[in-house]
Amino acid sequence: MATTRKAAAPAAKAAPAAKKTTAAKAAPAAKTARATKTTATKATAAKAVAAEPTVELDLSDVDHRVGKPIGGGQLWDPCSTSDIRRWVMAMDYPNPLHWDQEFARESRYGGLVAPQSMAVGLDYGHGAAPACVGHIPNSHLIFGGEEWWFYGAPVRPGDTLFQDRRFHDYKVADTKFAGPTMFSRGDTTHRNQNGVLVARERSTAIRYLAEEAAKRGMYDNSVGELKRWTAEELAEVDALRTEWLHSNRLGVSPHFDEVKVGDKLPRRVIGPHSIASFTTEYRAFLFNIWGTFRWTAPEGIKDPWVYQDPGWTEGFGFDEEGAKIDPRLRDGLYVGPSRGHIDNEKAGEVGMARAYGYGATMGAWCTDYLAYWAGNDGMVRHTKADFRLPAFEGDVTYFDAEIIGKEAQSVWGVPLVQVELRLTDQNGGTLVKCVAEVELPF
Repeated sequence: MATTRKAAAPAAKAAPAAKKTTAAKAAPAAKTARATKTTATKATAAKAVAAEPTVELDLSDVDHRVGKPIGGGQLWDPCSTSDIRRWVMAMDYPNPLHWDQEFARESRYGGLVAPQSMAVGLDYGHGAAPACVGHIPNSHLIFGGEEWWFYGAPVRPGDTLFQDRRFHDYKVADTKFAGPTMFSRGDTTHRNQNGVLVARERSTAIRYLAEEAAKRGMYDNSVGELKRWTAEELAEVDALRTEWLHSNRLGVSPHFDEVKVGDKLPRRVIGPHSIASFTTEYRAFLFNIWGTFRWTAPEGIKDPWVYQDPGWTEGFGFDEEGAKIDPRLRDGLYVGPSRGHIDNEKAGEVGMARAYGYGATMGAWCTDYLAYWAGNDGMVRHTKADFRLPAFEGDVTYFDAEIIGKEAQSVWGVPLVQVELRLTDQNGGTLVKCVAEVELPF
């Protein structure tokens, strides 16, 4: 946890003072003039930098909340088969266990089950609520990463997940993206209506001053123009995507003793990403639907951070009262902090080059990809994903993974393989680095 309340960009170094000359050892006139001019230029530059307003994060509403439970949204309704189908459609995940009633009925589950990734889809705030705690004026947020632990209890139609949330810690660093930037972490425990532990999540949020990020325009200079795909390129992307869709449709699990370190998992691709795909993903998170959740608070906490006003920059906040009449005012895309995901102009206002995807979606992609390979008798036990770059409009995302370790006797009591997964765009830029432990049968 940071120990100071405010983080400021480092001050500019003072310009060096001009050296005095004496009559006995005087520099030539031209050289002296050049030195004087250079010194004056440096001094002027230093004064100009010093005159710029100091960029700070106001953390006065953050420090006292560290380590404490927080409130948040709780969905009213149990998970339905339509919720599950909508989710896997949005995540581009073909496993028939999650949408094909006849296939699922013949499986060991005896009917449809949700994918492991859906725990975040049944949560409030894309799972980032406990990492976005405290009012920071004129701030915005992007996702920095997720860590998940899964305990083997599948989510079935009719189940309701209940969340316990806690603000874990934060640190502040100076970044090229936005200057002083907060990296905050929060924990969520997901249990079903019977009290059974389903999953735990630790989310990382990146909070920063939107105006400063927009002024720096880091992604404007590094991302490049919107990709224009040729018909041949799109055909290659589609062929690779289709190959992965068929790679384990029957859910056959590789056996622990058959796989070895160095084995590669089938390559996957998603994209090109578009306003349509970003909107489809957003609509699959149930809390985004009008009236689907209520506010809850943990007992015994004096200030449990329930209504979640993080200090969004102007034009990105919700209208809670107006939304009681007009659904768009609490929608998030029409009005709210997610506007930049589908609006290039709004994306620019929060430091993004153009419309971009969701961190929680990238985390779900990782879990789904690994679970599809693990098959119906395997499961993902743990993932730790660091998000490095957004999925921008027009780009595609490639998945490449390799087995890097095996553990026959793990702390989970089951055989595990360690998998290293990397998500990249068509230019080789790294979106996600993920290390996971996946259970396989003997």
